[in-house]
Amino acid sequence: MKAKRQGKRPEDIHAALAAKKGPVSKFLARNYRHFNAAALMDAAIAYDAHLAAGGKMLMTVAGAMSTAELGISLAEMIRRDKVHAIVCTGANLEEDVFNLVAHDYYERVPHYRQLSPSEEHALLKRHMNRVTDTCIPEMEAMRRIEAAVLEEWVAADRAGERYFPHEFMYRLLRSGKLKKSYQIDPKNSWLLAACEKNLPIFVPGWEDSTLGNMYTGHVITGDVKNVHTVRTGIEYMQELAAYYTKTAKTLRNGEGSIGFFQIAGGIAGDFPICVVPMLHQDLQRTGVPLWGYFCQISDSTTSYGSYSGAVPNEKITWGKLGQHTPKFIIESDATIVAPLVFGWVLGQ
Repeated sequence: MKAKRQGKRPEDIHAALAAKKGPVSKFLARNYRHFNAAALMDAAIAYDAHLAAGGKMLMTVAGAMSTAELGISLAEMIRRDKVHAIVCTGANLEEDVFNLVAHDYYERVPHYRQLSPSEEHALLKRHMNRVTDTCIPEMEAMRRIEAAVLEEWVAADRAGERYFPHEFMYRLLRSGKLKKSYQIDPKNSWLLAACEKNLPIFVPGWEDSTLGNMYTGHVITGDVKNVHTVRTGIEYMQELAAYYTKTAKTLRNGEGSIGFFQIAGGIAGDFPICVVPMLHQDLQRTGVPLWGYFCQISDSTTSYGSYSGAVPNEKITWGKLGQHTPKFIIESDATIVAPLVFGWVLGQ
């Protein structure tokens, strides 16, 4: 059988879609044609289509994306209503604010692979906490935010009030206490953008973070009397179930109205995607639609029982995605890929 000539070439379709977009999108349309580059294009085009059909997008953020300054592009996605809810690790929640107030004290270590144990110890003695090639200054970032948020924890504790981790951060940002300490353009902080929109945020496993550790210390010393002054992960799941039940609809194309864009893996992705089978199987709310779009940016190997590296189709067996749900996996570095996808969606 002879090969069949294409009626419409993918690059021509992509060029037409990019025609009314900016130079970033035109570059992608011209150059991103195969392999993970093609997967990026497919995922970005489908992201556009999901929103155009009336859908919303929940984004999950793991890894060290805030320290990687993903906020430069993510904040604009939030402002432009391209992201409607965020699930993130405690580290990403706090590290966006660390960078906001201490950016000028961060240090880049491009030769980090060659550091000796004694050089690493020298960084420790200087209170410079290394994340790959970037050192976060403890005193200027972590301790400054600890002092500010401790006032919020203690005030809530004494008043018998309880808030989620992101709500405490929203209260801190809205108080204006940090404004004089900003060291980056505020428009590049994704958490500030989320705060201004009052965006729903869910932070599972918050105790596995710098501020989570600090909070534990203040509970042990008695500065905070009620350990539940900061609300818990189970309560976050309750809130997510309520949000999903209220928000999710079936679009005219038959897909669910809430999409799932996952940056990296871990608890930030595993926690929220389970809300759908929980609603269906544990609460018997069978009328709630499945996730209507799925994309993961990951460098996790698809083997060894890895949840983060599982191919999207595996999620069908758990009742998370449907047979026909648009599904994409971009096996690459999220710090490179995510801003490009966002650039396409923003029409840049």
